Amino acid sequence: MLFSSIKRLKRRLQFTGWLQYIPTAILALILFLIATFAYLLGFIPVAYPFIFVGSLLLMVLIFDIFTVKFNLRPRERLPKRNDDLDKFDLMRARRSCRSFQARKLTSTDHSELMEYVRLRSEPPNCNLIGKHAIRFEYVSAPLTVWPVVGAHEFLVAIAPKEYNRLSVIDVGRSLQKIVIDATRMGLATCWIGPGADQDSIVKHLGNRFNPEDDHIICVCAIGYKSWYKPLLLRFIQVLQHRRLPLSSLFFTDSYFKESLNVDTSPYQRFGRCYEICQWSPSAFNSQTTRCIAVFEKKGGEGEPCLVGFDFYATTQSRYYAAVALGIWCANWEIGCEALGIQGHFAVLAAEERLQLPRYDVSWVLDENL
Repeated sequence: MLFSSIKRLKRRLQFTGWLQYIPTAILALILFLIATFAYLLGFIPVAYPFIFVGSLLLMVLIFDIFTVKFNLRPRERLPKRNDDLDKFDLMRARRSCRSFQARKLTSTDHSELMEYVRLRSEPPNCNLIGKHAIRFEYVSAPLTVWPVVGAHEFLVAIAPKEYNRLSVIDVGRSLQKIVIDATRMGLATCWIGPGADQDSIVKHLGNRFNPEDDHIICVCAIGYKSWYKPLLLRFIQVLQHRRLPLSSLFFTDSYFKESLNVDTSPYQRFGRCYEICQWSPSAFNSQTTRCIAVFEKKGGEGEPCLVGFDFYATTQSRYYAAVALGIWCANWEIGCEALGIQGHFAVLAAEERLQLPRYDVSWVLDENL
């Protein structure tokens, strides 16, 4: 009973936008309590540092509540575009945004973004890997999401209600390309999966959502980045700015014993493709995608040639790992296009692919290396 009550309270605080401030308040309270006990026990000099730090946290908390929760802050500038960045730098420049400005997209930015959404939503751009239609609905409303603050414009990714893993991968791939388009425009974005309240999304979609046919996969907040954000979100962002090494993500054998050396032939031709996949977003920064290089011998003789890469997710997650894999695929595809490497995605038959723990999709080179 107590656990259920705590869970309900957490959910209420989470979706009313107050949970972001609770940890700072609790930490300040703990420091003040320690200072009080130290003072009562006669350790007065010991109490001063706790009072000082607790007071700083309290001031930060009050500042965050007024500037973020109640939006009492100066009007911020519009960000600059990133048209000068190449595709690799553009993908690396993209960061998850946890706090957005109150202003809506300008009419020019909105029109340009919607054109990208239209292009990425048309076959075969939106269902290159799977065969089922997916779509992205624009919603201009303060959806109930966590832990993002200030977001009021979203793209909602919708796939057919009947589960199809390849369609979920397509959502990740297509929406990531929209995210990169938005990054070029100077817009901020944040992928939101388990932190989005489904009832809130369905309510604001209205007749654009049919519960008999549709399933909401995730949402992506889009807008202008704000400098003002709760202390907790700053801390989360620091923790999530870490990635596994390439040696833990790319391999040359299906037993995952031999890491792929990106500086040796023929792998070095793919340059920064490895890096941008390494830094691709995933739910809770879990990095669940892995890649194995695939070789075959020409005519059954001679040195084996690199013919492609197999991708798979390391967990049984039906949605979030599949979306993350789709994001990885988008980055890989964009990187290969930038380098002039011709290839395509394909779902190979069992006899054509490596025996992996959980096969998902392959990138097949149009010319063997």
